[in-house]
Order: sequence, then C-alpha cells, then structure tokens
Amino acid sequence: MLVLTDDDIKEALDATRATSWMREALIAEHEGRLRAPPRVHTDLGAGRLVFTTGALAGEWFGYRSYDTFGVEPDEQVVVVHDAADGRVRGVAIGNELGPRRVGAIGAVAADTLARADARALALIGTGRQAWAQLWAIGAVRDLEAVRVHSRNRTNREAFVERARAELGVPARSAEDARIAVEGADIVVLATNSPTSVIDPGLLPPGAYVTTLGPKQVGRAEFGPDLVAAADVAVTDSVAQMSAYDPPNILVGTPQQERLTSLGAVLAGDAPGRTSDDDRVLFCSVGLAGTEPYLLNRLLG
Repeated sequence: MLVLTDDDIKEALDATRATSWMREALIAEHEGRLRAPPRVHTDLGAGRLVFTTGALAGEWFGYRSYDTFGVEPDEQVVVVHDAADGRVRGVAIGNELGPRRVGAIGAVAADTLARADARALALIGTGRQAWAQLWAIGAVRDLEAVRVHSRNRTNREAFVERARAELGVPARSAEDARIAVEGADIVVLATNSPTSVIDPGLLPPGAYVTTLGPKQVGRAEFGPDLVAAADVAVTDSVAQMSAYDPPNILVGTPQQERLTSLGAVLAGDAPGRTSDDDRVLFCSVGLAGTEPYLLNRLLG
C-alpha cells in the first residue's frame, strides 16, 4: 500500500494528465462503468463527516472523506481498494488531490464547451479552487489574457504575481467584476459570496461560464437568472445537483430541467455548444468517485 502526501501529489499530478484522466472518468460515469452516487454524510453534533464514493467496474472502489468541524480543513483522506480482493491499494492524505480534480473537470468542460478560439479568461476569486481552475485551463487553452478579481486587493495582487511566475500566464488585476468579465471568452466564478457577483447581461454572445461548488440556497454567487441567460446549461453530476441539503438554488426551478450531463456531451449523446454565439454555463458540483479515480491512476 502506498501513502501519498500533498507534496507527492504536487510532484506527480500535472494538469495535462489530470485533465485527460477526468475526461476518462466523466465518460465512464455516463456509460455506467464508473458508479458515482451523490455524497453522503453523518451528523456528529459539532460537524459532519462527509463521504464521496465511487467504483470502477471490475477494477477498484474507493472514497474521499472530509469533515465540517473546521479544525484542520486540509486533512482529507482518499482511499482506493482493489476490486478483486478488497485490499487497500493506496491512500492520499491532504488537500491537493481534491482541488486539482475539480480544476481538471473544469478544464475538460472549458475545452469542450468554450468556443474553439476562446483565449481570454476572467477569474472571480483568488482561493485554492480559483488557482486549480487556472492551473488546469491553462493546459487546454493558450490563454492570451487573464483578468483576476476578488474583493481583497492584497490577495488579488499576490494571486496575479503567482500566476505570472508559476504558470507563465499574462494575468492582471481587475478592480471589479465588471472589468474582469467584459470581453472575456471564459468566466470562472470561484467565490464564497452568498450573493450574485456578475450581471448576466454582461456576458457577450459566445461566452462560457463555470460555477463551482454546491451553490445552495443562501450561499451562491449566482442565481437562476444566470442559467436562464445561457443557451446551454451543463453539469458534471445531475444526481448531485438534486441531493444537497439545503438544496441547490436551481432545484424546483424551470432551470433545473435544462441541465445536461457533461459526460453525455463528451460521449456524443447530448449536444453541447452548437453555435459560436451560444452562451454556455457549466455548473461544477464535483462528480463523486473522481478523487479515487485520480489516485488509482497515480498508483499505476
């Protein structure tokens, strides 16, 4: 059995491989080979212990566990078992695998759903998930402009400098979201804002937008109006969208019925973008089973 730390993940998992493997996983889930049920949790009083599970037919089964106690948020565990004999093949401890998996799913979506000539990126947010999105999207698109906005100027400037130094992308700071989004081909919303951070009317024809995370009632940086403004709406897990408590903001609205599976689009079983003028929205909720999928791939 191998135990991988965050340092091991940083060294072994580059954006190109992560994106390729997440493309495989999304198609496998659509075809029924990857079982990826909605996440489950146990209430332990002061917090929850949350599990996302998955199994690739005939190969492995595994899970990720994390808590909501808020004591040490980086101490997550991903475990992969061999399907034949149940032995533990490997364990990943830390918080590098999760964000890189979300970033890679975002890159698959952007590569599939953004216009072929999309090169200008607006990034709203400067946290770990925002970084992972930029890290991965840069592997599938030759970014010519990256505009970054967050409310904290210090964090924003530090993020821009890091992006230039580590990723070699032409990043610059934007004073507000409007400036960041104006003229952008790809827009990534990676914030914890409980209220809308962009006006859907700002999105030009052909724009592609990614949102990240649960986006539950009372804690979302966009509303149903953003989905309504999109010509195409896609998610990585239709099942997960309906399983949150509190519910996702789209549950029970006409916009919920418009959501298409990214795996179905990748497999050619559902349409994605059909015109350069389409506005396309991708709601990333984190397809379960994809962390153990990545870990299994890393174990070789």
